[in-house]
Formats: sequence, structure tokens, C-alpha cells
Amino acid sequence: MTRLRSPEGAVVCVPARNEAERLPGLLESLAAQSGFGPRAKLGVVVVANGCTDDTAAVARQAGSAGTLALRVIETTFPPESAHVGTARRMALDAGADWLEAEGMPAGALLTTDADARLAPHWVEANLAALREAEVVGGALVIDEEGEADPETSRLHAQIADYWRAVRGIEDCLDPPPHDPPPRHGDHTGASLALRADTYRAVGGLPALPLGEDNALVARVVEAGGRLRHDPAVFVRVSDRVIGRAAGGMAKDMARRRAVARGEDAYRLPTPAFWQALVERRAALRRAWRAGPGPAADLARRLGLDEAALGTLDIAGCPNDIAFVERAGRLLPPLPATQPELPVAEALALFPPLLESLRDAVR
Repeated sequence: MTRLRSPEGAVVCVPARNEAERLPGLLESLAAQSGFGPRAKLGVVVVANGCTDDTAAVARQAGSAGTLALRVIETTFPPESAHVGTARRMALDAGADWLEAEGMPAGALLTTDADARLAPHWVEANLAALREAEVVGGALVIDEEGEADPETSRLHAQIADYWRAVRGIEDCLDPPPHDPPPRHGDHTGASLALRADTYRAVGGLPALPLGEDNALVARVVEAGGRLRHDPAVFVRVSDRVIGRAAGGMAKDMARRRAVARGEDAYRLPTPAFWQALVERRAALRRAWRAGPGPAADLARRLGLDEAALGTLDIAGCPNDIAFVERAGRLLPPLPATQPELPVAEALALFPPLLESLRDAVR
């Protein structure tokens, strides 16, 4: 057994399917991680899932660098479970087993994608962020391959500005003390980190064909875990339009290119929707802090019946983070007061609202 000698303990868990071309780049960036070396190796688990190319062999060859302790798992799942959720869960489970066997049950589990590119401080930045959070998401930086299309690049920038403005509303109405600005808003399988004991405590990653990463984050937050979006943690992701996971990021990249060509519209909610949602979350947080009675009263007024209240289990919520997340999952969706707008039009509505909100909290 290859022993990990990092003082904090870290294993990076990677699902891969027919990634013989791109996986070596990821492993090279992992081999170059600061804080690790031949006497303090970084653990890496690669699950080669249903591959028909040389992914496993390429992984073993590229991962032979002296700074990595690499384990490759070759498997083929039944058709009904042959998806990224099953592969990522297997990788994370194997990583947690590894850490526990090394006597580091609170060591860090990190997951990324086979086509990602990581900065040399990616692991260190995740470990630092985990000192003040239970789960850490990394920012997605789109790595445009080939010659960049100006219209697509402009759309990327508009979408990033839109979500930055949404976070501005949060900072005015319900600022998360554990996730201060400047922060990003990404927490996907391309860059997630949590402790192995946290992973075990929430039941692991749900083996879903799509959205398995967000489902894991939701489990941690529903248990009261703090979600951090540290800007020091980021990952470069491919803008390819044909991916390995159905409905994954490649689908969104294809849609963005179609929008840039004028073949589609990228519509998003208006600022009023986000203001109402954040105000509701802030009200739930205040009610929980006031006690179980006020929390239950507010939940009823917002539309929960007694059966749903029982499911919510207010007394069992360890903190306001858990209560807000669990209540938000059960409450009826907010009615749309305005239709969604193309991103540029929606973005233009944020500045006056943000100005008025900032004036109100000064």
C-alpha cells in the first residue's frame, strides 16, 4: 500500500471515461501541486468507467510522477448506472477508504474532472478553505480552445457578471459570514473538496446521472455544513461542446455558442426574483434564531402544512444553515412576477436595485 505522507492528508478523486487524450494534462497539473513531493505524495484515484480507449493505461503512465500516489480502478457499470454519478461516487468512496486506512479519517477528499486544468496551488487553497468550512467549491474558468469567438466570450462575461450581481443582492440582504466577498458561485464536480468524515456522515455522493455534485453539496448544507466559495480555489475547464456526461457542462457550452450565433436566447430571472428569494431566506434565518415556535409559524405562513413541518424537523436542525436549506427544499417555489429575460436585458436591471439596497444598509 502506498502511504500518504501529507500532514493534512489529501486524495483527489477523478471519474474518467474515454479520456486518454485529456487525462494526462490533469495528472501533470496534479503532479505539480505545491506542498507535495516524493516524500509527501498526493493521493489520486482515477475510476476508468466503461472505457473503450487507453484511459487506464495512459493514467498509469502519466501518473507515475514521483509526487503522486496513484490508484486506477477499471470498471464497467451496468447500463442503468453507467454514468458520472456512479463513477464519481466510486472514486470518492475509494478515496475515503484510503484516508481511513492511513489513519486520517478527517483528511481531505477533492474531486475534479478528467479534462480540468489545475493551478499549482489548487490543493493547498482547498485545504486552507476547509479550515473554516465543511465543503469548498472552486470557480470555473472557461478555457477556450482554439481561436476565441468574440460573441461567445462576451456571453461568458455577461453570464459571470449576472451571477456576480446576484451575489451582490445576497451581500446586502443575507450575507453569509462563512462565505464573505469576494466569492464566486460555483460548486460543481470540476472542483469540490470536503473532509472524508463529513462525506461519510452525509451518506456520500448520490449516484445520480446528472447533478450528483450539487446533490452532495446539498446534503452537506442540509446537515448544517458551511459552503465556501474561496476565490483562491479555481479550475480551468474545457469549452468543448461534446462531453462525456449527458447534460453536463458541454451541453451548456453548446447552448452558449448557439446563443452567440443568434440561434437561441440565454434567459435568466430578473433581479426582483432573486431579491424575493434572498429576503425569504433571510426571514427564515431570523425566525430560526428566534426559536422553534417563530420558525414554525413563519414556515406555515410561507406554505408548509403540518406534515411538511414534521419532515422539516425544526428541533433537529443544528443551525440556521440547515434550517434554511431544509425549509427551502420543502417550500413552494416563488411565483414568477416577471418572465425571464435575455441575460443582457436582465443584467441591465441590477445596478439601480443594488444601489438602493446598498443605500438601505449603509
